[in-house]
Amino acid sequence: MAADDPAPGTPARLGASESVARQMVDLVLARLSTGADLRVLGITGPPGTGKSTVAGMVADLLEARGVPVAGLAPMDGFHLSNAVLEDRGLTDRKGAPETFDVWGYRGLLHRLHHEGRTVLAPGYRRDLHEPVAASYAVEAQGVVITEGNYLGLDAPGWREARASIDVLIHVETSGTELLRRLIARQEAFGRDHVDAAHWVRTVDSANITLVTQGRDRADVVLRPRPTEPGAH
Repeated sequence: MAADDPAPGTPARLGASESVARQMVDLVLARLSTGADLRVLGITGPPGTGKSTVAGMVADLLEARGVPVAGLAPMDGFHLSNAVLEDRGLTDRKGAPETFDVWGYRGLLHRLHHEGRTVLAPGYRRDLHEPVAASYAVEAQGVVITEGNYLGLDAPGWREARASIDVLIHVETSGTELLRRLIARQEAFGRDHVDAAHWVRTVDSANITLVTQGRDRADVVLRPRPTEPGAH
């Protein structure tokens, strides 16, 4: 399961994700129709908004409309390893901005804009709970889709990464729904309900606040359309 995938058995969530994905595709097609460049499309929003699910849908929908997609380059590939987190005393903060190699992420986005060749991007394995190098081959031509919590964060490294994102879209979901999803996610990872709720309260909630503060740095803010299943 990717970092932002829905828990099994959540058709309403998938309906909301499809609504957002289709709106993103409409925006991309409108931009391309004007002749504007779009190399890197960024998808951001708080944990629990379904960003990786949306990213995959957008890739499929764009290709179905004849738009070349170079590949995926998720921010989660730049998680620090568990060994580094332990050395730095950050194990209990995993998922916070300081637990990512932000300059490595910024460097990847810069390369995708300027190198003109296939670039290998890291991914994150939820079964291993570790980043894995060279997980994605991102081609020299086409739209690159990157997603993650902190793409709009106004902080060193994150600002520089944002500068390499041509269009940044912030996805909104109601706070109550986010908390429900995040607790369910932690339970799916093996925590009991009390531990899951504690993690969400002490780690995820702070991260949600940070991400929300960067909302205005996005080019567009989207939410599921009210007529779609699962919309809020």
